[in-house]
Amino acid sequence: MIKPDNPVTLPTQAPTGPHFSIPLRFRDRRRVTILLTLMVLSVITLSTLPLMMPTDFKLSEAVVSFLENIKIMFLQPSLTNTSFMSLLIALGQSILLAFLTTLIGSVIAFFFALASTRRLAPTALILGIQSFMAVIRAIPTVLWVLIYSVVFGLGANAAVIGITFHSVAYLTKVYADSMDELSPDIIDTMQAMGLKKGAIIRQAVIPYLIPSYLSWTFIRFEINFADAIAVGAAAGAGGIGYQLFMSSSFYFNFHEVGVMVYLIMAFAIVLEVISYRLRMMTNSH
Repeated sequence: MIKPDNPVTLPTQAPTGPHFSIPLRFRDRRRVTILLTLMVLSVITLSTLPLMMPTDFKLSEAVVSFLENIKIMFLQPSLTNTSFMSLLIALGQSILLAFLTTLIGSVIAFFFALASTRRLAPTALILGIQSFMAVIRAIPTVLWVLIYSVVFGLGANAAVIGITFHSVAYLTKVYADSMDELSPDIIDTMQAMGLKKGAIIRQAVIPYLIPSYLSWTFIRFEINFADAIAVGAAAGAGGIGYQLFMSSSFYFNFHEVGVMVYLIMAFAIVLEVISYRLRMMTNSH
């Protein structure tokens, strides 16, 4: 019999049974803890919600009334107790309040951020500043305004100081985080060359920080604008927030509320366009 020089062999596959594996997420204790916490909170909320409602509360009537007010606000806006020019002036006051607090807060926060950067400051100073700023951020802006209103009285002064106070704490954190993202090799090289901290800040930190500085500052301006509206109603700081409070809680005129909501939405759209252009500009550089 003649045997082939290169025998042909057919590959055979050994039979395998079903393979079972336990997903890793079921063994993750943190996921289980979060899930149990959410379940407990849901049970507590659902069990206490009926107790929080008044005895004469009727859900169907409340829903109908809510939808009717929404219809009045967005489909039938009109002015009765004020003029459109007065609302524009009030909107301008809220914008100026947000701009002023953002400007002051960004300048102060920049120096606090330099003092809480890992490569430029001692550890004790960093921990002290970061802890103090974390305490400030934990308290809402409106509450800070109310605290300062005890000293300065209700009005614009308490609003400016309270919003600025919270802005400094917020911007200090984000500025410091942005500075910490700078490559340590750059700072080490400049320090090895004998450059002082001032020169390092001017030649390395500030040029690197400019794009994120502009982005975070503009984000804080958007937040401060919303806070300016809130404190205008809560602390009597004026602006369009105070007009909203008077129309909704004093006159119960939701036609006027609709006009103010449209004005606020229009300015929010302008802010969004500016934010988009700013992102495009920073990304191009």
